[in-house]
Amino acid sequence: MIAALPAIAQGEIEQLSGSWMGSLDAGSTSLRLVFNLTVEEDGSISATMDSPDQGAKGVPMGEVLVTKDSLRIEAPMLQGYYVGRISSAEKILGEWHQVGRSFELHLEKLDGAFELKRPQEPRPPFPYKEEEVIFKQKTQGFTLSGTLTLPEGEGPFPSVLLITGSGSQNRDEEIFGHKPFKVLADHLTRKGIAVLRYDDRGVAASGGSASGANSADLALDARSALDFLLSRSEIDSSRTGIVGHSEGGMIAFMLASEHPDISFIVSLAGPGVDGKTILLEQSEYISRLSGISASIIEDNQIVMGEAYDLLISNETHQSWGEELIDFTSRYYSGKSDRQYSEEEIERGKDNLLNSIPESSYAWMRYFVSFDPAPLFQTILCPVLALNGAKDSQVLAEKNINAIKEGLQSSGNKEITAMILPGLNHLFQNCETGLPAEYGQIEETFDPTALELISGWILQLQ
Repeated sequence: MIAALPAIAQGEIEQLSGSWMGSLDAGSTSLRLVFNLTVEEDGSISATMDSPDQGAKGVPMGEVLVTKDSLRIEAPMLQGYYVGRISSAEKILGEWHQVGRSFELHLEKLDGAFELKRPQEPRPPFPYKEEEVIFKQKTQGFTLSGTLTLPEGEGPFPSVLLITGSGSQNRDEEIFGHKPFKVLADHLTRKGIAVLRYDDRGVAASGGSASGANSADLALDARSALDFLLSRSEIDSSRTGIVGHSEGGMIAFMLASEHPDISFIVSLAGPGVDGKTILLEQSEYISRLSGISASIIEDNQIVMGEAYDLLISNETHQSWGEELIDFTSRYYSGKSDRQYSEEEIERGKDNLLNSIPESSYAWMRYFVSFDPAPLFQTILCPVLALNGAKDSQVLAEKNINAIKEGLQSSGNKEITAMILPGLNHLFQNCETGLPAEYGQIEETFDPTALELISGWILQLQ
């Protein structure tokens, strides 16, 4: 915090007080940032920042400097800063700078404090029991924490375990200000289905660490959670299954292929093909929807394909990085079109290396090489597989068909596979399906999809 410089009038300084919001476009993702400015009695300015789509609120900012028509807000905790030109009492035109990169970010003054609208988020009082629970991860001994919701009555109740998608997430699968698993658990429990959801290892109240863990390790966490659920007297063990979202769907298939006590599976945008194919098609589809040129997409597909192949062949992050840099240097130096500057190539190399940090290397290596096809041939329990037609992360048609055909090859006749029109990867009604929309959509989970899930579970015998 620093006193405003005398080059701007005190009345104009006071006009800066309030909340200013802009949208930062970072490729396929759009993030809203809100700067909350407070003009103190001595004329100095303090600031905090909210990133509502990331669930961050009140992040302390550093020095705020105002001179003439310029504003600069330091963000030392984020290794960044904002700089802009005050064009009117309601608008600031500027850029956000972070870790050597800059993004256009124009701010408009809000009438009041920013409020994230999430009308589906459940609010107490609830017509069911909600219990905070702790249980042990059986192979490594750390504790996992979660929430068990039980319908009214004595039971025993049909039940589900919810397993989150990729990345370290809390029990609500909180993302972009949404809490999909809280909405899903509330809906299912109101319908008479008990639900256990838990924080991933190393997140919120759960112990352990995600560093160095892969999907097989996370499957052991999920199995421990399922064992805890089945140990409860309120639970009908003959009607207990798994609802997994994205990678959680993959983990559900992994567990069901080994454990016959899993009564059913609901796969929500779960992968049906290998991880390399998932990621390459995701990248191509999102790039195309984002308006990136065909030549750049082609280059990215070649480079990323090699990056994933090198992941599989290199056990260590260091050796992978060395071989990747060698390949990209040779690839771009051999191109005759010269459409990339040296600066762009070097920045691209850095971004590629930073996209897979050492802490998540084991997870990515496992995911890229994992093919769920062999699992499908061993799964005989009922399966509901759903994808949104506008899912840009796990493309619907290829993955739904692979799941359906794989399960049918085992003789499983209890398969319901559907592509739901208009829905994205989070099962929101959307325009394009791009991740940039997730936080801007007020809906958390399509009500029709919720009814479909609960109705399918309840009709099982």
